Amino acid sequence: MVSNETYNNYSGPSSMNPKKFAFWLGLVSIVMFFAALTSAYIVRKADPGWNVFELPEVLKYSTLVIILSSVTMQWSYSSAKKDELEKVRLGVLVTTGLGVLFLVLQFMSYDDLVERGLYFTGEGSNVSSSFLYVITLMHALHIVSAVLFLLYALVAAYRSKVNSKNMLMMESCTTYWHFLGLLWLYLYGFLMFS
Repeated sequence: MVSNETYNNYSGPSSMNPKKFAFWLGLVSIVMFFAALTSAYIVRKADPGWNVFELPEVLKYSTLVIILSSVTMQWSYSSAKKDELEKVRLGVLVTTGLGVLFLVLQFMSYDDLVERGLYFTGEGSNVSSSFLYVITLMHALHIVSAVLFLLYALVAAYRSKVNSKNMLMMESCTTYWHFLGLLWLYLYGFLMFS
């Protein structure tokens, strides 16, 4: 029989920080959500009346912005591991700015769609344009959450709470940002080629 003390002090290979576990569980749920959305897109695309249209040109630029932001985020993370706080602050600040720019470009793509008479709902809407709005809006909401996380990390960096001995926040922030970047690349490629 195992005593309570032995059980509570166990830190074998299967133990994980509860915050990290919840974080990874959240990422899995996001993957499942977007897998369901893209699966529904594929199923509905077979319906008659599906409207085929070109994606807004501005989405190419937002894709470049998200790639560049991953580079600056990785630079911030590497700087945190070396205790280079000024570089961490600059990197997180630039990444935050690029995240906001990504959102602005996403919303500019909606202007392009509206100019072409492609709406989310109502007259002029089609299932295909509605899917584009839903997929990009849901990704944008996750980017908003990531920008808020970046701002939290930026405040922590200015309070000198980010360093090589306290990397959980920077690890999570970096992983989430890269995850959303890869998710966008998948979504953009999916929308381009399906």
